[in-house]
Amino acid sequence: SSCATWMLAVILNSLCRLQRIQAHMSNQMSSQAEPDVLLEKVGCAGVITMNRPKVLNALNLNMIRLIYPQLKKWEDEEDTGLVLIKSVGGKAFCAGGDIRAVTEAGKVGDSLSEDFFREEYILNNAIGACKKPYIALIDGITMGGGVGLSVHGRFRVATERTLFAMPETAIGLFPDVGGGYFLPRLPGKLGLFLALTGFRLKGRDVQRAGVATHFVESKDIPGLEEELVGLKSPSAEDVSEVLRSYHNQCSLDSEKPFVLEKHLSDIDRLFSGSSVEAIVSSLKADGSSFATKQAETLSRMSPTSLKITFRQLQAGAALSLPEVLVMEFRLSQACLRGADFYEGVRAVLVDKDQSPRWSPPTLEEVSDQTLERCFSSLGHSKTLI
Repeated sequence: SSCATWMLAVILNSLCRLQRIQAHMSNQMSSQAEPDVLLEKVGCAGVITMNRPKVLNALNLNMIRLIYPQLKKWEDEEDTGLVLIKSVGGKAFCAGGDIRAVTEAGKVGDSLSEDFFREEYILNNAIGACKKPYIALIDGITMGGGVGLSVHGRFRVATERTLFAMPETAIGLFPDVGGGYFLPRLPGKLGLFLALTGFRLKGRDVQRAGVATHFVESKDIPGLEEELVGLKSPSAEDVSEVLRSYHNQCSLDSEKPFVLEKHLSDIDRLFSGSSVEAIVSSLKADGSSFATKQAETLSRMSPTSLKITFRQLQAGAALSLPEVLVMEFRLSQACLRGADFYEGVRAVLVDKDQSPRWSPPTLEEVSDQTLERCFSSLGHSKTLI
C-alpha cells in the first residue's frame, strides 16, 4: 500500500512537472508568435500599439508595413475619429529604428537598407499629413525612429518617463525621420543644439522644448486614453480640450525650471555660427563649463555627420515636410555608401567600445564636394514619394 502511494506520488509529481514544462513552452511559443505591432479599433479610435518591449519597441520594416496601410484605411473611415499610437513595456515608446539590421543589410548590398528608410519616411509623411487627429503617447524612451512616429502628429503627450533625444551624429548618421523639418522650427538655435550634440531631454522638459504638446503623469495615461477613445465623432478641438484638461491638472515637476533655461541665450549665441567649425571655435573660445562640455561632446561625433546635419537643418528650415524627407532619403543613402555609419554602429551598438574611428577624422577634412554628393539627387529610379 505504501509502495503504491509512493508510486502514485512520483507519477503525479512527474505529471505536474510535465504540465509546467508544457505551459512554459506554450508561453514561449505564444510570446514568439505575438505580432510586432498591434492594430485595433477601440471606440472611436484606431489604436497602434508597438509590441517589442524586449528591444525597447525598436521600429523594423515589418512594423512600418503594418502601420502604414492601416493608418491610411483609418484616415478614410467615417467611424474612426482619431488615431492613437502607444507602446507596451513601460520603458520605451520607441527607442529608434532597427539600425543594426539596416547596417548589416547595407554591408552586403541587401535592398532592406534602402527599403527601410524609404518606407519609414513615407510613413512619417503620412503621419504629418493625417487628416484625423493623431495622438502619440510618448511614455518612455523616444529616439530616432520613435521621434518619426510621434513628432509629426498633431498631438504628442510626454510623461515623467519620457526621454527624448536625436543621438544620430554619434553613430555616423544624422537626425532623420523629418528632423530637418521639426528641429529648425524649435525656438532659437535649440533644434540645432539638440541635433548636433544629441542632448537628452527628460519628462516635462520634452514639452517645454516644444517637442511634446502636452505633459501628463504616466499614472493618468490610462484614464486619458479611455476618455479619448470614448469621444463621439471627435474634432481636433475636442481632442485638444481633453488633453489640455489633463495637462493643466498635472503639477508634477512644474516648479522645476527647464533644464536648459539658463543656457538658452548661450545656445542662441554659440550655435549661430555659419559652419560647424565656427560653432566649435565659439564654444572653445567661450571657456564656460557649459560651452566646454558641448565642445567635448562635438569632438566625439562623426565630423561628416555634423556637417551633414548642419546643412540639413539650414535647408530644412525653408522646406515642407515632404521636401525634407526627400532630402533625408538622399542623405540616408549617402551614409550607407560611406564608412562612418557602419563604424558608429560598431562602436556604439555592437562592440560598445565607444571609440569610433571616423573617416575623415576632422571637420576640416570633410570637403564641400563630399557634402554636395550627399545632398545630390539619386535620380528618378530612386525617388521617395
